[in-house]
Amino acid sequence: MTPMLDHLDRSRTDVVLIVDDVPDNLSLLHDALDDAGYTVLVATHGEAALQRASQAVPDIILLDALMPGMDGFEVARRLKAQGETSHIPIVFMTGLTDTEHVVSAFDAGGIDYVTKPIRPKEVLVRIQAHMQGARQARQARNALDAFGHASVTISLKDGRLPWQTPLARQLLARYFDAPDGVAPQELLGWVRQAASDRLGKAQGGTPPSWFVNQAGARLTFALHQPTGEEEWLLVMTETSDRVLIEAITQEFRLTAREGEVLYWVVRGKTNRDIGDILGSSPATVKKQLEHIFPKLGVETRTAAAGLALSRVAQLKMR
Repeated sequence: MTPMLDHLDRSRTDVVLIVDDVPDNLSLLHDALDDAGYTVLVATHGEAALQRASQAVPDIILLDALMPGMDGFEVARRLKAQGETSHIPIVFMTGLTDTEHVVSAFDAGGIDYVTKPIRPKEVLVRIQAHMQGARQARQARNALDAFGHASVTISLKDGRLPWQTPLARQLLARYFDAPDGVAPQELLGWVRQAASDRLGKAQGGTPPSWFVNQAGARLTFALHQPTGEEEWLLVMTETSDRVLIEAITQEFRLTAREGEVLYWVVRGKTNRDIGDILGSSPATVKKQLEHIFPKLGVETRTAAAGLALSRVAQLKMR
């Protein structure tokens, strides 16, 4: 009754993972959610839940609080500690309404709970409410990634990353040797200091920034606003030779090779240097510059470099 994980169609339906060790509960919820148009995945114990969540990354999880072996509270804590699943909303299902258990559910990372015996209509209403918020957050994160601005929230308390966009995860893994879902120590130290300074000043103005360099590329972090208690939003932007060459090429409507030539002119390279870098002759570079000048509306190498340099400066400040 569960579709293959490799073939989930997220364009038409949201994905719900139900975790419960009681078959009757699974059947009841599965039928109700399936009828409501959701794609439903199921797991009958904690280990299976962790595996399913990592593989499929569902849009929301219905999690039984009390199960044999690994209980729901531990499952939730592990999901929240993993970068790829930390953003998934978790709704606990429990027959216990004592304050102690409700507090445990929220402490473990749950956003809501429903009591047993399960009432499918109530569950559907809760899911719809939380799904809308999760969908909007996912769309916002994807939009940032699409424009090359990876985003992540960082906890000043323990250095965890409560959520991060896919691009942010890739960039952090490329520039730092730190566990997934945990901030590198040097980054955490800067954020703590910058957040403290920012709280002591009026909000507004240019966000404080910090960067690291690696093999001709630069990863810049901009500290924006708090997103919760001791949590802050960071926006990351990568700039590199490749990125800047592509930007210059598009900005001035050059060919790919012309964009490369102009970029190295900006970097102060001679025609001979550029020829060595690109594997061509100085004469060929000179000929390409003769095609570049009219496109930029300039007549000299100095003017071309100055115009392109201003564009490069703008890109690096983003």
